[in-house]
Amino acid sequence: MDSRFSRGKSTILERSLARPKTEVSLSAFALLFSEIVQYCQNRVYSVSELQAKLSELGQQVGCRILDPLVMREKNGKRETKVISALLFIKVVAWKALFGKEADKLEQANDDDKTYYIIEKDPLINSYISVPKENSTLNCASFTAGIVESLLTCSGFPAKVTAHWHKGTTLMIKFDESVIARDKALDGR
Repeated sequence: MDSRFSRGKSTILERSLARPKTEVSLSAFALLFSEIVQYCQNRVYSVSELQAKLSELGQQVGCRILDPLVMREKNGKRETKVISALLFIKVVAWKALFGKEADKLEQANDDDKTYYIIEKDPLINSYISVPKENSTLNCASFTAGIVESLLTCSGFPAKVTAHWHKGTTLMIKFDESVIARDKALDGR
């Protein structure tokens, strides 16, 4: 091969497909995400509609990243238990998306189908300034959409919402069928 095409360590054809470079410039991410928020904001009339739109966009991202993450990290083996699926999201998916693990994963004391992923200072909210009239806006609805999609596409149907509590808390409410299946798996 001509030497002018093979400068550097390796040619593009010799690079591994298993682990591509995944880092994105923080300023590029901030710019793109702020543009997504502005785009959605121009097409809705209320904060709840904006959060729903961000969640919808996040769901599209979640569906697209699930298979590559499972192939890279688990050799194609999907999780079958609720806790394992949540830990996969807290550790593997969070690292792939935000460069670090989520701060906490908790289960609600009074409800066995409700879990919380807590992020004290979410990257997604770091570069968004919210006007006072929209003080209830939590752009982590985008992340909630990603998590909801990861769970639903993995066979754990759930509704995920973003709330302001201990930073940002993603509240995950699983369908009854998921909890029943999990208990049946424990009973074997």
